[in-house]
This record gives sequence, structure tokens and C-alpha cells, in this order.
Amino acid sequence: MNYFLSVLTLLFGFLVVSVASSRIATLFQKIKLPLITGLLIMGIVSGPFILNLVPVQAKMDLSFINDISLAFIAFAASAELYLKELRDRFNSIKWMTFGQLVVTFVLSSVAVFFLADYVPFMQSLSTDARIAIAILIGTIFVARSPASAIAVINEMRAKGPFTQTAIGVTVIKDFLVIVLFAVNFSVANALVKGIDFNFAFLLILLMELLVSFFLGYILGLLLRLVLQSHFHQYTKTVGILILGYSVYLLYYFTKSYTLDAFGKEFLIEPLLICIIGSFYVTNFTKFRYEFIKILEETGPLVYITFFTLTGASLALDILMEVWLIALILFAVRLISMVIGAYLGGTLAGDPPLFNRISWMPYVTQAGVGLGLATIVAKGFPEFGQSFATVVIAVIVLNQIVGPPLFKWSINIVGEGHRRADTPEFDGLRDAIIFGFESQSIALARQLQEHGWVVKLVSLKNDIDLKEYPDIDIRMFKEISFESMESMDAHLSEAMVLMLTDLENYQLCEMIYEKIGTKDVIVRLNHRHNFDKFHKLGALIVDPSTAIVSLLDHFVRSPQAASLLLGMQEGQDTIDLELLNPGLHGLSLRDLRLPPDIIILSVKRAGQMLISHGYTRLRLGDQLTVVGSVESLRNITLRFDKPK
Repeated sequence: MNYFLSVLTLLFGFLVVSVASSRIATLFQKIKLPLITGLLIMGIVSGPFILNLVPVQAKMDLSFINDISLAFIAFAASAELYLKELRDRFNSIKWMTFGQLVVTFVLSSVAVFFLADYVPFMQSLSTDARIAIAILIGTIFVARSPASAIAVINEMRAKGPFTQTAIGVTVIKDFLVIVLFAVNFSVANALVKGIDFNFAFLLILLMELLVSFFLGYILGLLLRLVLQSHFHQYTKTVGILILGYSVYLLYYFTKSYTLDAFGKEFLIEPLLICIIGSFYVTNFTKFRYEFIKILEETGPLVYITFFTLTGASLALDILMEVWLIALILFAVRLISMVIGAYLGGTLAGDPPLFNRISWMPYVTQAGVGLGLATIVAKGFPEFGQSFATVVIAVIVLNQIVGPPLFKWSINIVGEGHRRADTPEFDGLRDAIIFGFESQSIALARQLQEHGWVVKLVSLKNDIDLKEYPDIDIRMFKEISFESMESMDAHLSEAMVLMLTDLENYQLCEMIYEKIGTKDVIVRLNHRHNFDKFHKLGALIVDPSTAIVSLLDHFVRSPQAASLLLGMQEGQDTIDLELLNPGLHGLSLRDLRLPPDIIILSVKRAGQMLISHGYTRLRLGDQLTVVGSVESLRNITLRFDKPK
């Protein structure tokens, strides 16, 4: 009972440290370091070598957190392996995976073995133990980070053959590396314990793998049962985590029981079981999207505890001794990846440019690599802690160097589609409306009444311009970047897209990547296209729901609705950007606004602030203001950049 209370106290204290770690680690992102690096560093600071907030015994008493996290990491890695999405680039993916898996593993393992005399904890070990460590490090060096790769691809909005191959190889490698680790862990165990490599050993190894594959299939069926139940998502999440942890409990039971009963350990592979179960759910059930959604929403909580505990378990005294060898091993991994990627790309027949830089997407490491390192630390007490310390140091270096290299490679092959910089305000409120119809004409006239300069673009060539003398109408056969430049599109504060969804999306992409207009408003034609416009940061108006929402607001709050829509006589609502440096730093209560002006909201760096009298303004703030037309005109002049 006392032990249980002590573990509970330790767990509660660790959770408090983890919450603090998650908050402080976000600061590392501001200096362009990955969040995982921040969590590891905060774990080190909280560990027994510095603040001792997480004491030494936490490593053993809280080992169940590692087990739950490792199962979850295996689920997440395999959930990305969706075979239907990898077919288009299968030849390149196949050969690149071969180059990265085989060449990186072989070269890294050989290099580590010959560097053993320079690695402090390997110097006194036998040749067999050195081989064991070499193949384990070589295996971990193959591991990649699907989550980091996907984050870079999403940030860059990358698409194309190079990117497709990179994500395909990344996902398949993390699947195969767990299979490779399962084999090499058993081989390393035999080498360290002096077990002979005879027919019986190979038969047992084969049986361990076959049983693990079978149990993985059973786990997949159980995961499907959880996902198809009618329980709340939170209950399903708990069920998935319990199933993952149960695999580790089964592993410990089988290991202990077979040792007592037969004098030899029978080692099922928990990571392999979890990855097979996740693969089954992802590819052979209809619950893939729900499964991935649960993993994505639960991931941050799992990763915070896992990486913080991993950092706290790091032997800082050993790290001080091996930092130089960690740098050497980092270089060894890079060189082996360059050779492996070039060989794989050449065999696949990829373009020479791809082959020269094809190693860059695979440098980053994270969850799987760290997870395997912690398994070795636990499985080999005689050298495991030193092993994990060296490997984690290399992984941290890969985490720092990897993402920028991947971004660079995407830009080199021209597959990045990042947002263009938003042009500075030129002092004139102007908008471009695409689409010629009654609604676009009415919108153009209404904007002009509010002082905007409007251009209306039409793809029709049969318009009699004399019928619309008050509107600047431009007619084009097709809308290209050149035609946009001819209208000085980069000077516009807003663009309204009222064409078909296909034409609107092509325009939206062009504006996003090449022009950078602050506000792009899209009139949606089909609801299923909502997400792709939303990813481009467009403001979306869905005619099928807009009227219902408007009526709903009029019923529940008629005064606010009519005020915001400018339907009250002499009243209007506008968005203003603070461009006047003289107002920077002033609080709202010190602005001395006209009595009929109300500031509804302040938006800063994409975040909506709860505004009050003491809110201090910053250059670039976006304010939503309501008031009389005359007062709005005056306040607009105050907020604009002085001429």
C-alpha cells in the first residue's frame, strides 16, 4: 500500500512537471526549434541532475508511462501507412526505402563497431556485445519521424513527386524499422547473453515473429471493436490506450512465465504487435479516419509525458563524456543516408536533381527512434543507460537539423507552395471582384458607396460597358498571374471570388502563393469544397447556410445583427488595421474615441483578444469597429499611416 501511495505521489508530481514542461517548451518553437527538443530539455532540467523535480526512481516507478507511450507511437506510425495513397510513386518509394533501410543500417552498424574503442561505455565490452550495440544503433538510425515530415509538408503546402516519395518512404521505413528492431533486439539479446546461433535459436526467433504477427491481428480486431462501439470518443481513447498497455503487460507476463517454466525467455514483440494492429485498422476497416482523429487529438498529451520523462531519465553525466562521439555518430548517419538515398534514387531512375538531395527529407528523428532507445535502455541494464544517452543526443541533433533540410529540399525541387507576404497598405481601400452577375454588381456598388475603389473582373466578352458607367469592369478570356499584375492586384486589400468552385480554387491558390492579399472571400457553390478553401485561409460564404444563420441572428439578437450589417440608419461596421506608429502602445481607454464608436474586437497575429479599456494596441492589430459613418471615416484617418 505504501508503495502504491508513493507511486501515486510521484505520478502526480510528474504530471505537474509535464504541464509546466508543455508550456515552457512552446518557447523553443519561437527560436525555430522543434517542440520535442523543448520537452526533452525541460525533462533534463527537471531531472535528478539539475532540479531533481523528477527523482531517479521515477524511471522505474513510472515505466508504465513509457509502455503506454510506446504503444501509442507504434499506433501513430502505422496509421500513416495507407497503401492506397502510396501507389502512384511505388517504384521510387520501393528503391528509396531499400537504399535508406539497407545501406543506412549496414554502413551505420559497421561504422559504430569500428568506432567502439572511442565510445567510453563500449571500450570494456566483448566483441559480441559491441556487435549487439552496433546493430541496435544502426537500426535506430534508420528510424524517421512521420509526424515531423507531415508538419513540414503541411507548413510548406508541398506537393509533387519528390514530396510523395518522401512521405511514402518515411512511413514505410518506420513500419519496417520496427520489424528490423524486433529481429535485431533478439539477436543482440543472444549476443550479450552468449546464446548460440543454432537452428533452435532461429526457430524460436521465427516463432516469436509469427506469434507477434498473429497477436497484432487479434489486437486489430479488438481495436475495431472499440472503434465501432457507440461509446463517447473519450471512452474509445481510453480503450485504445488500455489495449496498447495490455500488449506490454502480456509481453512481461510471457517473458517471465516462459523463463520460469522452460528456463528460456519467449519474447513477443509489443511494438510489432501494435504496429500490425494499427495497420489492420488503417487499411482493412472503415474506421481509419476516426482512428487517426483520436490519435491526432491524444498525441500531444502522450508526447508531452513521454518526452519529458525521457529527458528526465537522461544520464547527464554520461552525456558530458560522450558529446563528441554523439557528433561523430550524427555525421556517420548523415553520410550513410546520403549514400543510401543516392543509390535508391539511381535504381528508381529518379532525376539527377532528386538524387543529389534525396537524403534531406529523412534526417529528422523523433518518437520511434526515442522509443527504441528507451527499450534498449530497459532491456540491457549493463549498458542501456549509456546507450540511450548517446542515441538520444544524436536524435536531438537530427531534430534540430532535419526540418530545415527538408524545407530546403522542397524549395530546391519547386514543390513548396507557401503563402506570399501580405503587401503593405498603400493608403487606398481597394477590392477586386471576380465574376459578373447581379450580386457582384450590387456588391461593387455598395463597396464604392463606402469609399472603396473596386474592379470587377469578368470572363464574359459580351458585356456592354456603357450600361455600367459607374463600375470599373475588366474583361479577360482567362485569369492568369499576368492579368492579375495588369490590375495591380498586389495593392488590393480584398478579393471576392464568385466564379465556379474550380475557378475559385485556382484563383485562391494563385492569390495565396503569389500575391498574398490579406482578405480573400469565396462564395462557395458546393459544401464538400469547404475544407480546401479553408486551408488556404479564405473567408467562406456558403449560400446554403448564410441566410439561415442571418435569420437566426436576427431572431436571437436583432439589434446586434442590424448594427453589424449596417442596417441602422447612419451606422456601419468596418475592420481597421493599426498603421499609425503614434498609436502603438496606447491602451483603448486612452484613444479618446468619438462617443458613438465601439471597438468590438482586436485581432493580433491571428489570435482574437478579449478587448477592454486596458488593452494596449500594437502596430498591425486588426480592430472591428462599429459607429456612425462620419465617425468611422474620422477614425480611419487616425489609424492609417501618416502621409
